[in-house]
Amino acid sequence: MSDIDFHHIVVTDDTAAGVNPSELQPILQKLRTALCIREKYMRRSLQRFPQTTSEVLRQVSGETWNPEEIVYPDFTCYPADIAEALSLESIPEDWSYVLSLKDGVFTLTDSSGDPIPFICSTSHAEYSRDMKTLLGIIADGPLRTYCNQRLKMLVSRFHLHQLANEKREFIDLQVASHSDFYNVAKVDTHIHAAACMNQHSLLRFIRHTYTRDQDREVHRSQDGTFTLGQLFQRLGLDPNHLDIDALNVHADRETFQRFDRFNAKYNPLGASELRKLYLKTNNDINGEYFAGLIKEYADSMDDTSNQFAELRISIYGNSPGEWDQLASWFYDQQVCSRKIRWMIQVPRIYNVFYKLGKVQCFAEVLDNLFRPIFEATLYPNKHKKLHLFFKYITAFDSVDDESKTDEGFFPELPQPEEWSLKKNPPYSYYQFYMLSNISILNQLRRQRNMNTFLYRPHCGEAGSHTHLVDGFLTADNISHGLRLKKDPALQYLYYLAQVPIAMSPLSNNSLFLEYSQSPFLQFFQTGLQVSLSTDDPLQFHYTKEALIEEYAVAAQFWKLSTCDMCEIARNSVLQSGLAHREKQTFLGDNYLTEGPTGNDMLRSNVSQIRVAFRFETWTHELKILVQGA
Repeated sequence: MSDIDFHHIVVTDDTAAGVNPSELQPILQKLRTALCIREKYMRRSLQRFPQTTSEVLRQVSGETWNPEEIVYPDFTCYPADIAEALSLESIPEDWSYVLSLKDGVFTLTDSSGDPIPFICSTSHAEYSRDMKTLLGIIADGPLRTYCNQRLKMLVSRFHLHQLANEKREFIDLQVASHSDFYNVAKVDTHIHAAACMNQHSLLRFIRHTYTRDQDREVHRSQDGTFTLGQLFQRLGLDPNHLDIDALNVHADRETFQRFDRFNAKYNPLGASELRKLYLKTNNDINGEYFAGLIKEYADSMDDTSNQFAELRISIYGNSPGEWDQLASWFYDQQVCSRKIRWMIQVPRIYNVFYKLGKVQCFAEVLDNLFRPIFEATLYPNKHKKLHLFFKYITAFDSVDDESKTDEGFFPELPQPEEWSLKKNPPYSYYQFYMLSNISILNQLRRQRNMNTFLYRPHCGEAGSHTHLVDGFLTADNISHGLRLKKDPALQYLYYLAQVPIAMSPLSNNSLFLEYSQSPFLQFFQTGLQVSLSTDDPLQFHYTKEALIEEYAVAAQFWKLSTCDMCEIARNSVLQSGLAHREKQTFLGDNYLTEGPTGNDMLRSNVSQIRVAFRFETWTHELKILVQGA
């Protein structure tokens, strides 16, 4: 028990609630197996896995627990000023390894052709075997009953804790200065760069550029070259006489269950030419307007002392020059801010590029996506801007409409070099090749003392629950996770492994799930590590501070307390790609211990009592796994 003074909730003899005692040991063994599988992939890809869960698993197996074996991801700590952040000095020397793509996964060999000893990869057979094992585990009837009962008990314990300790938590928050909700650190852990601004900001920016740059050549097409004034005249638009309704970027009832209509909302004023001009990095003005919008967004966060964002920006994999173009945009436009970290989102739209003739097989997409990263890691002096840009990338994402039907199961599908089909590979196929290449890349970058990357895909927003099994195998954390509410076994596994989930209820309300049906509150009360994020402020929010708007709506709708809000904000910092030193500033020097840490918690952004309760409840569930092992 924690020595922090609060009323502890103790439930005795609750181990086999809801199942026959004879069924308990097989259930616990299956849960342990599932956690061991996730730990294997997280360790191999240098992603995060809880120390406490790992220690329990070692206790069951009889292995010696050595916390020094735990390797944490490396994130770049943002320098003091932009000049230092964009410096191309002190670049590491080039390495001479040979790079090749085989069966969709990059391999490294030395000059004699021998494999590099520190690289450990995952085979198709191994991943397929583990996938089938997990699918079998979560389909087990007694295990599903057991997990459902455990989840209900977790929610009940939280309600009892609130009844007994809510006033104490509020007093606890008052002890630590500047720990109220407005002062605590918050990270928007799921936000797309092309929609990070609100509608009013975009319209004001369009009017400003129209007034300033009417005679500037900004668009080239088969019909000729157009100035900004001519482009608007061609579209039949006058920005000075437009309003928010005419901008037509806000998601409404027409976008519900219609992802195609939602994607069309990215076209300001319904014009794809304006989307390319204002919301793309690769255009005829080298992404200058898009950079200006990003800088305005970063400046608006400077007014909020402890608010950060991880902006997602796309790499499609349809051209080998995408990465160099994006890195040049980042460097030349100086799109660099201490409040922003970057994530790379990879749209799952191979079928579109195949139809357009831009790629001949799926292996080309993987080659275009990962070869430049490997080359910039091995030969940074040949790719200086790209090497610099990778310092501020924290993770990769996989995005698309999950409600699309997946065809086929992974083991029976052809290799990427043989995938010259017009149909899109299934979700699982994408996830395996993303994880495999990120794992090898991270192992290489760790050897080079470079920052590593997390994998944080869109997962469980819609579609099959098997997407969440892929997420459990591959992802450090996921976005959305709505389908977890339909599967108690997976939800309980996500709880035991404390897999972070970035949730966006306002976004879901316009696309897939009404706000009143969102599982966010249940996930939070259960003890899942959930955070609130905006997704696309341009489409879903109205105010200048979209993240605060997201918190405010949730607080009003679900009657969240100040302590609840601060805990959600703390979760956002924990699951983010902020550097270790930055997290220490906000959460205390010992935040990695996962439990309450005494005086360090005075620097944190949540009550010591709440942290102690969460840790105590979680460890109680983990200890059950040890019983009878």
